[in-house]
Amino acid sequence: MSGSIPFYQKHHRHYDRNYRSTEADSKMRHYQSSSRYSAGTSLSTSSRGLKVSSHSGLEENRLSPLPKRSKPSYLALDKENQIIGYVVPIFRGSQEFATGLSDTEEARVRDTAAYMAHRDLFTSGLEMERSEVISRKEAMRESAERISLNKRIHEHEEHFKRMNEDSLMHAPEFVIKPRSHTVWEKQCVRLHCTVSGWPDPRVIWYKNNVAIDPLANPGKFKLESRYNVHSLEINKCDFDDTAQYRVSAMNSQGEQSAFASVVVKRFKGEIDDTLPVPRLGPVSEYGITFQIHIVDTFGVSFGREGETMSLGCTVIIYPALHRYQPEVQWYRDETSCQTWFQHLHTSHPEHKECLDHEEIHYKHAYHGDIVCLDGDAEVEGAPGAPLDVRCLDANKDYIIVTWKQPAVEGGNAILGYFVDRCEVGTTHWVQCNDTPVKFARFPVTGLVEGRSYIFRVRAVNKTGISHPSRVSEPVAAMDPADRARMRGTSAPWTGQIIVTEEEPAEGIVPGRPRELQVTEATKNYVVLSWKPPGEKGLEGVMYYVEKCVSGTDNWQRVNTEIPVKSPRFALFDLAEGKSYLFRVRCCNSAGVGEPSEPTEAITVGDKLDIPSAPGKVVPTRNTDTSVVVSWEASKDVKDLVGYYIECSIVESDVWEPCNNKPVRATRFICHGLVTGEQYVFRVRAVNAAGLSQFSPISEPVEVKAAIGGGIPHASPAPPYGITVLECVRDAMVLSWKQPTFVGGADITGYFVDYREVVDGVPGKWHEANVKAVSERAYRVSELRENRKYQFQVRAANMAGVGIPSMPSNTFLCEEWTIAVPGPPHDLQVLEVRSDSLVLLWKPPVYQGRDPVNGFYVDIKEGDAPEEDWRGVNTKAAEKTYLKVKDLKEGQTYVLRVRAQNKAGVGKTSDVTEPVLALTKPGTKEIVVEVDDDGVISLNFECSNLTPDSKFVWSKDYEEITDSSRLTIETKGNKSKTVFNSPGEEDIGVYSCLVTHTDGASSSYTLSEEELKRLLEVSHDHKFPIIPLKSDLAVELQEKGRVRFWLQAAQMSSNGKVDYVFNDNVLSQGDKYKMNFDKNTGVIEMFMESLTPQDEGTYTFQLNDGKATNQSSLVLIGDVFKQLQKESEFQRKEWFRKQGPHFIEGLSWEVTPDCCVILKCKVGNIKKDTSALWHKDGHQIKADEQLGFTEGVLKLEIAQISRKDSGVYEVVLKDERGKDTSTLNLTDQGFKELMNEVFSFIANSSTPLKITSTDEGIRLYTFVSIYNDLLQVTWHYKDSAISFSDRIKSGVVGEQLWLQITEPTEKDMGKYAIEFYDGKGGLRRTVELSGQAFDDAFAEFQRLKAAAIAERNRARVAGGLPDVVTIQEGKALNLTCNISGNPVPEVTWLKNDREITSDEHCILKFESGKFASFTITGVNTSDSGKYSILVKNKFGTESGDFTVSVFIPESGRK
Repeated sequence: MSGSIPFYQKHHRHYDRNYRSTEADSKMRHYQSSSRYSAGTSLSTSSRGLKVSSHSGLEENRLSPLPKRSKPSYLALDKENQIIGYVVPIFRGSQEFATGLSDTEEARVRDTAAYMAHRDLFTSGLEMERSEVISRKEAMRESAERISLNKRIHEHEEHFKRMNEDSLMHAPEFVIKPRSHTVWEKQCVRLHCTVSGWPDPRVIWYKNNVAIDPLANPGKFKLESRYNVHSLEINKCDFDDTAQYRVSAMNSQGEQSAFASVVVKRFKGEIDDTLPVPRLGPVSEYGITFQIHIVDTFGVSFGREGETMSLGCTVIIYPALHRYQPEVQWYRDETSCQTWFQHLHTSHPEHKECLDHEEIHYKHAYHGDIVCLDGDAEVEGAPGAPLDVRCLDANKDYIIVTWKQPAVEGGNAILGYFVDRCEVGTTHWVQCNDTPVKFARFPVTGLVEGRSYIFRVRAVNKTGISHPSRVSEPVAAMDPADRARMRGTSAPWTGQIIVTEEEPAEGIVPGRPRELQVTEATKNYVVLSWKPPGEKGLEGVMYYVEKCVSGTDNWQRVNTEIPVKSPRFALFDLAEGKSYLFRVRCCNSAGVGEPSEPTEAITVGDKLDIPSAPGKVVPTRNTDTSVVVSWEASKDVKDLVGYYIECSIVESDVWEPCNNKPVRATRFICHGLVTGEQYVFRVRAVNAAGLSQFSPISEPVEVKAAIGGGIPHASPAPPYGITVLECVRDAMVLSWKQPTFVGGADITGYFVDYREVVDGVPGKWHEANVKAVSERAYRVSELRENRKYQFQVRAANMAGVGIPSMPSNTFLCEEWTIAVPGPPHDLQVLEVRSDSLVLLWKPPVYQGRDPVNGFYVDIKEGDAPEEDWRGVNTKAAEKTYLKVKDLKEGQTYVLRVRAQNKAGVGKTSDVTEPVLALTKPGTKEIVVEVDDDGVISLNFECSNLTPDSKFVWSKDYEEITDSSRLTIETKGNKSKTVFNSPGEEDIGVYSCLVTHTDGASSSYTLSEEELKRLLEVSHDHKFPIIPLKSDLAVELQEKGRVRFWLQAAQMSSNGKVDYVFNDNVLSQGDKYKMNFDKNTGVIEMFMESLTPQDEGTYTFQLNDGKATNQSSLVLIGDVFKQLQKESEFQRKEWFRKQGPHFIEGLSWEVTPDCCVILKCKVGNIKKDTSALWHKDGHQIKADEQLGFTEGVLKLEIAQISRKDSGVYEVVLKDERGKDTSTLNLTDQGFKELMNEVFSFIANSSTPLKITSTDEGIRLYTFVSIYNDLLQVTWHYKDSAISFSDRIKSGVVGEQLWLQITEPTEKDMGKYAIEFYDGKGGLRRTVELSGQAFDDAFAEFQRLKAAAIAERNRARVAGGLPDVVTIQEGKALNLTCNISGNPVPEVTWLKNDREITSDEHCILKFESGKFASFTITGVNTSDSGKYSILVKNKFGTESGDFTVSVFIPESGRK
């Protein structure tokens, strides 16, 4: 058997130990208990004055956890202590103590009792006589005979049991169950039960599901087992003993449990729970203050796994009080571990690198570090023990165990872990998994409900198995929902026993489980969880779990034998990579219920990836024996547990762990190093999936105390060149230049400080940003307007924050209002060569009045005066980079950049550092390559790499982050960018920059022509596969002839083709005609017609030397039937075309002037062929004699409208036959036609213009022709305009307009008119803002004022004649209407002289409207030219008339 046992199980203490001895002893005891020789009932029974001295030894052994060393006595004595014989023990064996008596000890007690009972019967009535007559020899002989008889009887019984083993063995059964008790406090209580079963059951007592250990509470609990009667005695009960007690009996045939409750009552008024517990001695709350001083302390302590470590310190407390001892609390990792003065033992690897706190209350505390080294493994090269074993999600028969991976893997990588379980109160460990599990998480199933378990984990590699981990906290296998419904739950405040179990409802099948879901999924197991059915009062429900492969409907039951009790289940042995569905059914004695809703498809596999390796590691000096190690965190890691750090002395190649417990931070202090030695460090990350790869090895660091903090120059140098990019009332945007030296690691960010300068006196520095900024530009907010400020910047990396820069110039915080843009910033020079360089920059933060639309680059020699600046580009550059050419080799240059917008060119940027135009030795250029597989790649090599150097590839000088089109590979000092699928999207400028060098960089321009050339080269390299211009296709020719064809791109004269149909090679014949044109590469096969037997797969197999290719065409099912039908149709069409027919069916066309023309193309017509047009069945036009010079029939529809909708038809006919073509212009057909008309109208529209009227501003456009069905939408700021009385739209002729009445500044913005054509539409826009709005608004105001003036100016509305002839002496009365607002002033003139009202000439102006002119009696002197002049502030108007007075004939005489 041992040969088939795995090596990791051979050394287990529980493996096959004492099993047969225990079984044999149990059978013997069972036989003796029923034997006629067994008559005793108590170990302390005495008869006729005899006693056995060994009895006291047995009692003593039973109560003591350790055997006595005194030699036992086996003499039989009478009342006078006279020796009358020997007592020979029946069985003697080693004892194992767990809880109560062991099986061996119980057997010895029972055998001794049986012998004493037998001896009492044997000596009854003959005690004195036998003591005088029988000699010692005869007594010993009789004793030996009895022993021999018992042995023979035992052997006979053993033989009988072996022959009839099955008939005798049975599961435990409670003959008498324990009963519940209610007692007063400080009384004793005893619980009894009687158990039967064979083999003899093992009995364990539990208190609230935790096994009772009498040794843990000496004198509190007493366990006894006699003649299958078992008892638990609780001594001096207190209130905490109120609980539910369970007794469990178990043997190889099964297990049975019984329950009893104990309620401890307290006398009323004995203790008032509301008062605080009395405390002995004085306390600080009552005016005593202690002064505490720690004299001897402990520092960093080192120990080895398995050893004992003591931490101690001397504490002086004043005042010293007798009978009062202060409380001292110990902590490990901020968790209380022990109380009072005790030792802390580091006997487990989990104590490695842990910070222990000895916290002394009353105002004093002390902290120290413990570093524990790994102990020696049982097998050299075995891994360290796992850490932090915990139990999660405990249920009735299922518990999830988690742990942390050890830091030490041993000589080989860890293959996995074994999980062991042990029932609380026993020492029997059981391995839970047969094969090692890789994931640091495992569901343990098969637990017994109600029992408590502890767990441990062991790691295994190729060499061996580690020490077991520290055991977990005990956990009970119990449904969390059942804890509140436990039978016997006590209520200490009332002393009552409350039973909440529901009465079962028999005969009811349970419903469906609810909310089934997958809570965990790995490649080893899948965990399901659900909720019980909603019905209440049902009998105890159990569950069946079913699975189904995704895409099928074949459900299989997983747990076919025993249903599970917990609403959780773990499934093993699933196929990795497959997708499954799961569902659950409930069952009880009434039957199996309906299944739950299935889960979503779950693919079996690890959902958690191993973390990526940490980044750069930077060590920094700390003390003479420690180093501070910092590193870059792992990227995109899920559920990170922490990091392990290892160190190695330079050139030793021996790595030692610095911490055996993962740390979450990215900074760690490594203690215990050798002073003066050079160390290197590496780090790796860990999560539940495993350990990552190691990080890059750090730079060496010498272990010695740091002066001024760490390695010299580990932090970066100060930045410089602080400038202002933008300024508003309360904020300023700053920029600065990168430090000349970045320190021991890359810069991770910058910190900005500012201070106010008042009258030239700087104030106190203030932090502008608490969190580091990665960009070299930052907006400092919360400044005060018109105040002066200075700034300083500090750079930071992993080693720390560098010293601040020099204070900047003093800047005034005032808002910029200039129209031109601010200065560009962050200038960078790349690809420096003897005759060229590339300049990069960032656009200005301050845009000015308008957006930036270009940049200008200036250059001059480094030592040239300012007036020598000259422009590099005459046309503004649109992008933020420019290649500067035509440089002089060896000359030093400086550059600057200016931005421009519509307002002009803005401020210049800061000048770059002087750049020497010289190609450095070893400079390489990007080389494009095409390998044998036709893969196109860009390659760059750098000869002066540093350990921190990285290749950074960019497209158009923006770093490439999307790997969908490009794949970047870097090995050593070479880097390659591979085009995944070259296309037009890849056209651009590609550049590569190598960091931490002296500017090694290069670029390559991939133009459209270059891409085309590279694709051709790639194609040539792929020549072994004969390229096809077109795959195998089928087409129908005239008369329904079927043509199969393909075209090869290139084939030689030796090329061959095989024609295959359904795996059969075809040959030339009557049915198949083949043709292969090697010049064009066209391969053809013809068939006159298709029959049902021609359904199948057609393949052309090409062979040209080594190059091969093939193309297949599958013609089966509906595809073949459609082709066959089309072939037959084409044949019929051929016959149709023998008479007049339509070559092209009836269609429509829209002309530029929006006329619709219906047309069709006809063929094979004669002079007597006629064409009839119909609409909706009514003839509309007839062409009896057609001159088909072009073979086209047309019908023109001008000014199409909805009434032209309908079905149009053309009929061709002559004596040979007729043909018909129909065009449906209803619904969708008419809509599509009108959309085309609308598209022409839209395209004919003029740009949107702005004009002004006396009512407001009008936007308008003209179209060539307007249709009433045209749909247009006006937009304002990309939103459709809701029309109102103030904003209206309309059409006048071909003008479409939008009127904005009484416009305001709120109407400023972008307006657009959108023409709907059923597609993308057409939009005309105009910007009504800025100068355009100002001009239009001014014109509107002018027109409005003119209209108002015209409307309100003074007017003579009428009523005055041109000439008045009146007889002398008559009265003249003239009246006219006057209008105007305000009311005009009226003046009458005669011969251009003002006249006034008098008795002769009466002038009136009434109601502001009517002016009257009256002459009471005219005479000749009143003749003349009269005028009325009306005037107000808007204008003046006059009305003239002539008065002629004549003297009648009679008057003259």
